[in-house]
Amino acid sequence: MASSNTDHIHVGKDGWLFLKSGTNNVLDQFTRPEETVDLIWTWRSIVATRERRLRAMGIRYRHVVAPEKLMVYDNHLDGIAITPAASPAYRLLHLEPPLGGPWRRGLRGLYADWRRRKRWRETCIDLVRPMRAARDGAELYCRTDTHWTFDGCYLAYGEICKAFEAQPRADLRTRPSFPVDHDGDLGSAFDPPRRAPSRAYQIQQDAVRTYASPIVEAREKAGLLHTLHVGANVVYGNVRATDPRRLVLFGDSFSHVMPYMLTILLAETFREVHFVWSTSLDWSYIERVKPDLVLTEVAERFMVQLPDDGFSLDTYVQERFGAELAA
Repeated sequence: MASSNTDHIHVGKDGWLFLKSGTNNVLDQFTRPEETVDLIWTWRSIVATRERRLRAMGIRYRHVVAPEKLMVYDNHLDGIAITPAASPAYRLLHLEPPLGGPWRRGLRGLYADWRRRKRWRETCIDLVRPMRAARDGAELYCRTDTHWTFDGCYLAYGEICKAFEAQPRADLRTRPSFPVDHDGDLGSAFDPPRRAPSRAYQIQQDAVRTYASPIVEAREKAGLLHTLHVGANVVYGNVRATDPRRLVLFGDSFSHVMPYMLTILLAETFREVHFVWSTSLDWSYIERVKPDLVLTEVAERFMVQLPDDGFSLDTYVQERFGAELAA
């Protein structure tokens, strides 16, 4: 039975549901931006540090934030007003340093500042503006879910391909699909559940899953793959890929271990794709795989939780799932 507690959900216009509170205080991130200034600068420092280290290893790196639904579709809010420019995803890209900073030291300092800004614009992929620009032409998010529809995921995939100078596969849009009534992670909280029309796509065609970590296989066999989060790890190979490069993706539920989000779209495009469910980097994993490309993806609401790039996938899996796997 669905939960009767829906206080964390905002019921908008025309059946649109939005996450407004919870452990990450979503709405507060948009109404009190002054409280997250230090957070944004810390994220910038983390992403810039990653880029420098990966560049030194000969690896191209990009970072993308999955924008919060209420920021993309604020026109469907009812009785709540937000400032889209206050969103962490937007400010990560556009927040300007205060005047008088140490970077303004003559022409040499200005040139160095310009170089840093240029590299930052190349590293951090903007989904905020393209999604807000496209929101009236397609439903990019499920009305009853916090996640993208196929159209939203494909838009993000296209921007990622552009950032890596890869050719997106237009035929992915013509893969088999069928209509569904979707309740999602928001609609399912109501009793009875609230549902909205959507489409489910069967995207996987050329990509073959060549590896699934033991916990993925165990939960999959038990029919509980949907319960798996941090620590999941899968690898896809694709001999018919249009791009010959190897990509490692560190992400969350917008990437997903199941074949209907970013991971499978990328796996249909690149020769080899590794997905690690983690917003922190595992440097030993990267050194072992030796990818051409590294992509990190994080949901905007989870930006309040800073990543720890001392993360070890093997250690985490042993501590989190060791007993379950032993049983």
